[in-house]
Amino acid sequence: MNAQAARTAPVPVGIARGGPTALRLLLGAQLRRLRRESGITPEKAARAIRASHAKISRLELGRVGFKERDVADLLTLYGITDPDDRAMLLDLARQANIPGWWHKYSDVLPNWFEFYIGLEEAASVIRCYELQFVPTLLQTPEYARALVLRSNTGRSADDVDRRVDLRMRRQERLNGPDAATLWAVVDEGALRRPIGGRKVMRAQLEHLMEVIKQPNITLQIVPLDHVGHAACGGPFTILRFDAPELPDVVYLEQLTSALYLDKPEDTEAYAQVMNAVCVDARPATQTRAFLEELLADLG
Repeated sequence: MNAQAARTAPVPVGIARGGPTALRLLLGAQLRRLRRESGITPEKAARAIRASHAKISRLELGRVGFKERDVADLLTLYGITDPDDRAMLLDLARQANIPGWWHKYSDVLPNWFEFYIGLEEAASVIRCYELQFVPTLLQTPEYARALVLRSNTGRSADDVDRRVDLRMRRQERLNGPDAATLWAVVDEGALRRPIGGRKVMRAQLEHLMEVIKQPNITLQIVPLDHVGHAACGGPFTILRFDAPELPDVVYLEQLTSALYLDKPEDTEAYAQVMNAVCVDARPATQTRAFLEELLADLG
């Protein structure tokens, strides 16, 4: 393989700000491509870095940290000798080991959810379907606090504050010149459920009326009389990235864990469900008027 074949495009802005999670995914994808193009088996690659076949799999999936020595040895094995190519990928390995901003919330952040925040931070498009609550990225601090208190009874005031702060910090991804695009579809019942009481819910609905003015935020509401899509069993999020090497990821949150799906057949199935739900929901052009109706109902 010649050096030119190994060259990669600069890391997209969204990926760069995504911290270690997205950078590991990107570097893993690059290493997998280089290994396959060089005709090297995972077993041979594993021997080159004194590791197991399983570790090569985890590295290529971006699920573990990278040692520069391992990356350097793999690049040599794959025939990547051009100094510029090697420097680019080794620098990516170093960046992938720098903790993301969310690391300071590790005391209130489950390991299985930390991976999602890194993906969310790097995503260029976020599509979510919610049944019970207002999507986290659109919640007010008071609404978020009410939810945290419901699911974390008995925790200290400081613990609750930090969990709310984390939710608010995540919302910054929707602001700025490289803001992600959010397309949220929410069941009407979630907007009628008075989380935190009438005052909190009123403020939340007013907040939604403000944020949907942003060109990168779309909100659709599924009416109560809609029986639901047969293939849609619960809330889910689809994340898309600027880097072509990174596949879409579907996130399914459970009570004490989460599922991350990135196989094309899985992500395509969820994309089809999302598209169907968007068709069944009220058009986004009607969202503001419907929010006004909900506010009137609150009195």
